[in-house]
Amino acid sequence: MAISTRDQEVLDALRVVQDPDLHRDIVALGFVQNLKIDTSGSVAFDVNLTTPACPVKDQLKAQARQVVANLPWVTDVQVTMTAVTQTARGQGQSTPLIPQVRNVIAVASGKGGVGKSTTSVNLAVALAQTGASVGLMDADIYGPNVPLMMGLKERPEIHGEEGHIQPVMRYGIKLVSIGFFLDERKPVIWRGPMVHGAIQQFLRDFEWGELDYLVVDLPPGTGDASLSLSQLIPLSGVVIVTTPQDVALQDVAKGMAMFKQLEVPVIGVIENMSYFICPNCKDRHELFGRGGGERIAQAFGVPFLGQVPIQPNVRTGGDEGQPVVMADPDSAAALAFSSVAGAVARQVSVLAFQQRGNFIPLGGLTIRKT
Repeated sequence: MAISTRDQEVLDALRVVQDPDLHRDIVALGFVQNLKIDTSGSVAFDVNLTTPACPVKDQLKAQARQVVANLPWVTDVQVTMTAVTQTARGQGQSTPLIPQVRNVIAVASGKGGVGKSTTSVNLAVALAQTGASVGLMDADIYGPNVPLMMGLKERPEIHGEEGHIQPVMRYGIKLVSIGFFLDERKPVIWRGPMVHGAIQQFLRDFEWGELDYLVVDLPPGTGDASLSLSQLIPLSGVVIVTTPQDVALQDVAKGMAMFKQLEVPVIGVIENMSYFICPNCKDRHELFGRGGGERIAQAFGVPFLGQVPIQPNVRTGGDEGQPVVMADPDSAAALAFSSVAGAVARQVSVLAFQQRGNFIPLGGLTIRKT
């Protein structure tokens, strides 16, 4: 269909609206869809982003509306924001274990005690709050804390259907954990092949369905679970969680080197427990040092995804099974986790863009005549 003069004027106006991460305009990226102009000068179109978790979608919407409204003949502008999550690292039909999962994001740490599971849970819930479809797999075989943090204090019933098992639904997230199947009073004393088998079963035997993101909480360190996951499926990338002090950063460097050797992209570094804000004097106290996460990110040439403060409501939410991003969404910690989730989603889209070499548009421009 030939593009009319007014259609072209709208598209030309929208070329000044740029995606801040992909550094190209939304017309060239194929984001503008379903352009419709009626005889009265009313314009409507969709902006189809690469992730529903895009943290700048409101700014993009406002800018797109404004540049079109500035055209002299336009009487009204309606912009609808939509999203189709981009797939990174070969996920899809070529991955028979989880063919409908678009992106697998591993959450790892060099050592224990840095808040990796807390980060995994809040990252998954924050992504789901944006409208993304999310799963959470607890691959921390030796210390499965995710069920408690997600409010599953009793062992849930696991239902099978057509040879597959249905994950537990909690807060709109599909959840699987080894903690559902083991006696929590007994230690897990497994060799590497058993760990590999358990992770393979989580991927193969559970009906994950169609997901934008599957967040995987890995055990700390550079052990069997991380190696097995990397071998079984192509990971979109790994998020590294650390605290600011040097002793944590030494172990982080080893973990980063492992994933580099496994050719798994590092999405970025999250610095947890970065600071404490006194509830009385409101002063900021950096209990574990300053800037360690940024230094390690800079040293390895990966993005720094953000800082998360240490606050009592994070601990309370974990103990009570109510992640802080849901239980106390306006708190400093919740806002930090939400910001980190947006940064993770953006970096996954960037990695998808880089791996393709050139961006593949989400679909041809559709122009509707009225």
